[in-house]
Amino acid sequence: MIPITESLAIDEAEIEESFIRASGPGGQNVNKVATAVQLRFDVENSPNLPEEVRQRLRRIAGRRLTREGVLVITAQRFRTQERNREDALQRLISLIRQAAERPKLRRPTRPTLASKRRRLESKRRRSDTKRLRQTPKKVE
Repeated sequence: MIPITESLAIDEAEIEESFIRASGPGGQNVNKVATAVQLRFDVENSPNLPEEVRQRLRRIAGRRLTREGVLVITAQRFRTQERNREDALQRLISLIRQAAERPKLRRPTRPTLASKRRRLESKRRRSDTKRLRQTPKKVE
């Protein structure tokens, strides 16, 4: 089990890894060795994810989520397979951790009287400044 938070963990069997050729620097190995990692995690059918975390993860994942509900993370930052595997796994864990956090509810508040006065005062000062920049009107 891979720990995500104190109360949430996912099974290693739920993660599927495949190796592909990476683009970018790599010297002579770039066309021979498959160092990039494509990590797949089935968000829709994971028994370890609570429904609210699953919904937030769908929203956070964006284009990385397929129509079937599979999260695909591609890691090719490093030149070795092992470091790319670690990178992809860490990115998956951070995404799930982000989805596990409940967003704080915003309680609508009204502006205070003092803040309204400050805003109007600054608008008046700005207006005076701009009025002084104008060319004087001709008196006939």
